[in-house]
Amino acid sequence: MQFDQRSPVYLQVVRWFKQRIATEELQSGQEIPSRREIAAQLGINPNTAQKAYKEMEEQQLITTERNVPSKITRDPQVVQKVRAEMLEEAVSEFIDAVKAIQIPLDEVVSKIETVYQETERRQIDA
Repeated sequence: MQFDQRSPVYLQVVRWFKQRIATEELQSGQEIPSRREIAAQLGINPNTAQKAYKEMEEQQLITTERNVPSKITRDPQVVQKVRAEMLEEAVSEFIDAVKAIQIPLDEVVSKIETVYQETERRQIDA
């Protein structure tokens, strides 16, 4: 994981988990590393890992019971909310970039369809 200087590290860790939840790389109910383990794996301060886990607990992304490893949420609505949030962020960033270069919407939509279909064909051919 590469950290940037623009946002707090604990929020980047939360986002890293959200991306893995959205793509189902982390499955519902899956145990995750302890705070100390994740701090060591990512090379961050254990207090930063603690803050990230607390934030994820507050957002109901993970559940933590005493003396048991934390687990990814089993709530499908939370997972759907994460996916929707990630999609909206990506679309907003894309729209900002497209508007900055003043490309008309119909041209953008046409290009999206073309690139999307080409990507699907490449995946089928691979």
